This record gives sequence, C-alpha cells and structure tokens, in this order.
Amino acid sequence: MPDGNLNSTPRLARGYAVAFVSALILSTTGILIGYLTRTYGLPALVLAFWRDLFVMLSLLPVLGIVRPGLLRVERRHLAFLAGYGLALSLFNALWTLSVVLNGAAVATVLVYCSSAFTALLGWRLLHERLDWARGLAVAVSLGGCVLVAGAYDPAVWRSNLPAILTGIVSGLLYAIYSLMGRTASQRGLNSWTTLLYTFGFASAFLLIYNFLPFKLPGAATVPAEMLWLGDAWKGWGMLLLLAAGPTLVGFGLYNVSLSYLPSSLANLIVTLEPAFTVVLAYGLLGERLTTVQLGGSLLILSAVVLLRIYEGRLESRSRSARTGLKEAISP
Repeated sequence: MPDGNLNSTPRLARGYAVAFVSALILSTTGILIGYLTRTYGLPALVLAFWRDLFVMLSLLPVLGIVRPGLLRVERRHLAFLAGYGLALSLFNALWTLSVVLNGAAVATVLVYCSSAFTALLGWRLLHERLDWARGLAVAVSLGGCVLVAGAYDPAVWRSNLPAILTGIVSGLLYAIYSLMGRTASQRGLNSWTTLLYTFGFASAFLLIYNFLPFKLPGAATVPAEMLWLGDAWKGWGMLLLLAAGPTLVGFGLYNVSLSYLPSSLANLIVTLEPAFTVVLAYGLLGERLTTVQLGGSLLILSAVVLLRIYEGRLESRSRSARTGLKEAISP
C-alpha cells in the first residue's frame, strides 16, 4: 500500500506520538525479563509462554467488558492470525533467549536491526516508500546496532556468535511481526482484536515448543518445569506485570501506530527503545555500556530524529503544493 494517503499532519503526529510512547513502555520489557531470569533462573521458553498467555488473559476480560464486539473475528481472518501468532511466538522465544545470552541492553539494541529488514521487506512486499532519507536512517540505525553489539570486533563473533545471531534473527522476526501488523491494519482488523488473537495463538505455539520431543534451548526439560516459579508469588507477580504492562500496552500501542504509519517508519521510531532500556538497565540491573556502545545508542536516536525532520519537511512541501493548486484553480 503506498504511503501517500498516510502523510497528513494529524495522522503523522498521532502515529509518531503513539510509537514514541510504545517505545518508552516497551523499554521495560528487557529489564523485567532480565530480572526474572537472573533472580529465579526461569527458562526462556517457559517465561515466553506465560508472558504471552497472561497478555491474552489480561486483555480478554477488558475487551469483554468494554468492547465485547472486538472479541469476534471473521473466520476468513483466522489463518492469517494464526500465522501472525506463529511469527510472534518465534520472535518472543528468540528475544527472551537473547536477553538471557546478551543482557537486556545489548539484546534490545540487537533486535532493532529489524529496522533494515522492515524497510526492505516493506518496500518489496507492501510497496512502502524507501527513499534516500529512510535508507540513510536505516544505515545509521544499523551502524548504532553494530557499535552497541561490538560486532566490529572479529573476536566478538568468535567468542559470542550464537548470542549475536540469536539477537539478529530476533530482529528479523520482529520485522516480520511489524509487516504482518501493517497487513492486519490493511485487512481492517482492529489493533486490540489482533493483539488478543495473536498472543493467544503465540502462547499455544510456545506451549508446543516446550513439549517437543527434542529439547530446544530454554525449554522445559520436564512438564513440571512449566510451573517453575512454584510458590514464588513475587515472581508470578513480576511475570504478570511484564505481561499486563510493557507487553500488553507496549505491543498494543505499537499495533495502533501501524494503523497511522508505514511499518518501516513505525519500526524506526520504536528504535528509541534501546536508548530507554540502556538507562534503565544501568540504574536497575547494573548493566554498563562502554563509550562506544553509548555512541551507538546515540546513532540510533539520531536516525529517528533525522527521519522525523525529513517527514515533517515532506508534509510541509505537500501542504504548500496543495494550497498553491487550490489558489490556482479558484475563480
């Protein structure tokens, strides 16, 4: 779907605001996952299952009371939503594992290599605009990811290759999630209905991953490990907070932003999340970034600022052209 009908000032401003708030809320995700895995040793895929299940269980009664009509979806959309849930389950599994392997700050930055994947796939599959400004913003953002991950150092690839690849593949899956969110919007699906069904399907897939005959990294080794937290009520409370807070609200707002913005643009704006996570990880988990990694975070931030300035100028020129055309044809 071309971008042209999206570039009105109110829609752009609303989309930017929603995506910005989404990034701020999502930035606490890695912090909470890091806390749960460090404090309780919770396996990554077990955590991902409960997180997605709690999102669905938190949203279900809210929609049932406030907007019961949003609980219904046409049968023709179910296959798409199941595929969307599969993509989400794979993303959540690898993203959670990446937090365990890389730490909250680095994992959050690595996942935003998705900005390049989203821009390229959106241009190729959804006919979204990929001009020089977006290309430059993607390149700058990727450069920031390379600095934060230390991927410029060959020794890092030799010593930490599985962790880095896990983070990068999670970024590819996040790009696919973003594109499917845009497609859901184009199909006329409500953002919150989409969230309910995708997380419901994702939790079912994650349950299957934990019970496969061959054991995946981070999966439960025996069925009893699905109740890993046992009577650790504080741990269950933190898990519920992770689901009902940053996951439900953060992903919900991100889905809403996709109804106002192209997937490539929304994804680039949400790359602000790593900058927020870096600050929180430093204050709450004691994770410290080097000067080079901080510089990489600033590059990511500058890419979003560059894009916002460019989009604003494009809209200003478009508005001036429309005004001139009206004056030219008016009697």
